[in-house]
Amino acid sequence: MAEESGESPHSVRRLWLPVSFAAALGILGGLGGYTLRYAEGLSYLSRDPEACVNCHIMQPQFDAWQKASHHAVAVCVDCHLPESFFYKYYTKAENGYRHGKLFTTQTFREPIEIGKAGRKILQENCIRCHGELTHNITMMSHDESTPCVKCHATAGHGQRLGLGGPLRSAELNSGK
Repeated sequence: MAEESGESPHSVRRLWLPVSFAAALGILGGLGGYTLRYAEGLSYLSRDPEACVNCHIMQPQFDAWQKASHHAVAVCVDCHLPESFFYKYYTKAENGYRHGKLFTTQTFREPIEIGKAGRKILQENCIRCHGELTHNITMMSHDESTPCVKCHATAGHGQRLGLGGPLRSAELNSGK
C-alpha cells in the first residue's frame, strides 16, 4: 500500500518512529505525573511534617512526635535531614527512593528503625542545635561516639510504645 502511494516502507517506518517515541514519552509522562500527584510528591519538598505521613506506615512516629518535647521547636526534617541545601535534597531523594521501593515491594522492616546513615545525621543535628549548651558536659563526661539518643531516646518521638524500642548497646557499638 505504501508503494502504491509512492512511499517506500522505509519512509513509513521513519514516520512511525517519532510518533511511537512521542506516544511512549506521553504515556511515561502521564503515569509519572499521576504517580507524583497520587503520592503527593511535591509535598516532600516542604518542611511540613504532614508530608511524612503521606506514607501511612509513618503515622505512629508522627503521632509520637506530636506528644514529644521537640514538637514545638523542630519538625521531622530538622532532625532527620542534613542542614546543607545540596546534601539535604540529595538525602531526601535517596530516602524517598529507598522508602518508596521498600514500601511498594512490601520489604520494609517493622517496626521501622532508623538506619546507620540516618543515625549519623540525627547525631549531627543534635550537636548542631544543642552543642553550645552541652559542650562542657560532653567534653567531661561522654565519649564523642556516644549518640545523644542513647540517653535522650524520647526527645523526638516521646515514649517508645511499639516504635522499635530503645537502641540496644550492641547496635550502638557496632554502628548498625
